[in-house]
Amino acid sequence: MHVDPLAPLLALADVAPALTGARESVDAAMRHRALRRNGGQVAAEASLRAAVASAALEGSRYDLDEVRSGTVTDPVVQGSLRVAEALGGLVDLWPRAPRQVLAKLHVLAARGVVHDHDLGRLISGADRVDALTRIVAGNDTTPPLLLAAVVHAELLTLRPFAGPSGVVARAAARLTLINRGLDPRGLIAAEVGHLEREPEYVGASGAYATGTPDGVRSWLRHYASAVTAAAGDAVVISDGVLAAT
Repeated sequence: MHVDPLAPLLALADVAPALTGARESVDAAMRHRALRRNGGQVAAEASLRAAVASAALEGSRYDLDEVRSGTVTDPVVQGSLRVAEALGGLVDLWPRAPRQVLAKLHVLAARGVVHDHDLGRLISGADRVDALTRIVAGNDTTPPLLLAAVVHAELLTLRPFAGPSGVVARAAARLTLINRGLDPRGLIAAEVGHLEREPEYVGASGAYATGTPDGVRSWLRHYASAVTAAAGDAVVISDGVLAAT
């Protein structure tokens, strides 16, 4: 029987209830009646918002409508948009070849930002990245939110790629939620939740990097809050799409 290496994290104070609450928020958003006929529109808008928020968290801040208009040429924004567009094609590969997917995400995210020689190439943390990919590969045991949170935090801590490594971390977490079935249609832009709570995002990721139980707990609770906020944003998008039809 496969033993979940991350299961002990659920015993940290308040973590399991926080993750359960976030899952319930996602499940409620998935029941919105706009998704019956207009799920594609909702997913496209969520993807755009995720890309814009992820670039902002990397220091490239632009208004959503400005990016939507196609006038923003910032290479980090363009890379984040490429990543968001490519996620659907990487979902099935993620649990089979996570190291390959991480390299691909970096190529997409960092083109025009770092030297071509550095695209897709690890610059640090190779052993720990390998350990992370072993946890991801074929893992159908760890609860999706917990796994995504750890994937995100590990890659933020390591910053194993040159340039906009955070874009890769956030995309890998989103891939996890999609692949593991929590968000199969890609409607939950957790990046938006992280940006809404940016000081907490920065503080909690730094706390996780200490490796202490309290630090890890802080990050997992933040991640649950960010996903809950993103679920609320998905409802707002769905309401708008429904009102326009």
